[in-house]
Amino acid sequence: MSAVNHENLLQYCEQVARAARQASVEMVRTSAADRNRWLVDSAEQLRQRLDEILAANQQDLEAAAGYGLTDAQIDRLVLNEERVAGIAQALEEIAALADPVGELIESRDRPNGLKINKVRVPLGVVFFVYESRPNVTADAAAICIKSGNAVILRGGKEAASSSRAIVKVLTDTARQVGLPENTVQLVEPLDREAVGHFLQFDQYIDLAIPRGGEGLIRRVSAEAKMPVIKHFTGNCHVYVDQSADLAMAESIVINSKCQRQGVCNACESMLIHEDVAEKFLPAVVAALQSHGIEIRGDEASRQLSADILAASEEDYDQEYLGPIISVCLVSSVAEAIEHINQHGSHHTDAIVTSDEAAIEAFTNEVDSSAVMVNASTRFNDGGEFGLGAEIGISTDKFHARGPCGLNELTSYKYVALGDGQIRQ
Repeated sequence: MSAVNHENLLQYCEQVARAARQASVEMVRTSAADRNRWLVDSAEQLRQRLDEILAANQQDLEAAAGYGLTDAQIDRLVLNEERVAGIAQALEEIAALADPVGELIESRDRPNGLKINKVRVPLGVVFFVYESRPNVTADAAAICIKSGNAVILRGGKEAASSSRAIVKVLTDTARQVGLPENTVQLVEPLDREAVGHFLQFDQYIDLAIPRGGEGLIRRVSAEAKMPVIKHFTGNCHVYVDQSADLAMAESIVINSKCQRQGVCNACESMLIHEDVAEKFLPAVVAALQSHGIEIRGDEASRQLSADILAASEEDYDQEYLGPIISVCLVSSVAEAIEHINQHGSHHTDAIVTSDEAAIEAFTNEVDSSAVMVNASTRFNDGGEFGLGAEIGISTDKFHARGPCGLNELTSYKYVALGDGQIRQ
């Protein structure tokens, strides 16, 4: 890129970021009814403008072969009447959620008569960087606007035409219902350099959220001057304790690993207490193999099943996102906890047990965003947790952890109400 083009790109990015900041200031004046009307009307417009959206999606599909996409990636890119209807329905479901903006989080009365209110407020401007799934364009915009924020969307080139068509519907509807101009903006230049520019604009952008592969997330985390909501990998575990109901344990392992393999809350590693391994391991190995899963294990597990391949130390750190799982035998819940905290990614980890002491130790000591007791790791999801929509899952501890829904796209302020008090 020439110096002139570089300068033009920088100016474009700053213009978008500055416009988003102004929109966020104006968004504070909107009501929950305004934002919900935008969501409901946008849903209806998506249905009515189906042909326009599908025509744009066809352009993406025709270009997909040139990007070297796999069949699974192309399938995620495809839009049809049913999928567009699903996107529209998701917007209506978000509209039905409780409005977080203005919520009174807590209140206290001081001896001097001051009333101190802690009130939920929008973050401001969200920069959302994501890869090629057209539905994410609408979902991210919806959750940001519902929580009172302005959003800058930067999607992948694979879904550029589809995203452009969806955002056109959203911005047209925003104009019709009176939401501030530039509340939703799509970054048009697909140059990677544009992302780097936006990540420097902490004077305009309050939060960056990358959603995609580990490389994208690490780049955003390294370059961003503003806070980032993220998780790098989802190396999730299921620990089968010595007191576990083994039928339940097998069902949980199979669901955690096989229900969907290419997602961040799928199980990648199985830990089994040595006291139940002889009975449990051959059965669960057979069940996993029936789903096409390759099992890699330590020497102790391989002594119990000839179908287990040798695991390397690196296997216990892997997010496979596919038909491989690691296994390791442990002698106690304490050893399982130590293994998870050493090798895990602080995402989602589960224990299967009937021992209350083991439950207490596991839930207290496993350092992850979600800890499941006698349930599949696949439940770490905003919808499954009853949060409604989510914009991602965070393994950080500030300011959000776990599924990030509407509340996680807000902050708070203190409002002190008095009647003339002065400090002595």
